[in-house]
Amino acid sequence: MLDGWEVAKRLKSDDALKVMPVIALTAHAMAGDRERAISAGCDDYDTKPVELPRLLQKIETLLAKAGSAVS
Repeated sequence: MLDGWEVAKRLKSDDALKVMPVIALTAHAMAGDRERAISAGCDDYDTKPVELPRLLQKIETLLAKAGSAVS
């Protein structure tokens, strides 16, 4: 069974998928957790409970970056 960190690593190692934005959405909010997510390949990190406006802004920002990287 894979955890989210391993899934992120595998997605980002695939040339066809590496431009796909990945946000770690986790209950882990300890020191170093954000860095762990980023080093696993996640493009951003957010914690639960979800604050929808904040998460939507992160999604919009990452999709805009991904769109410019593809074109």
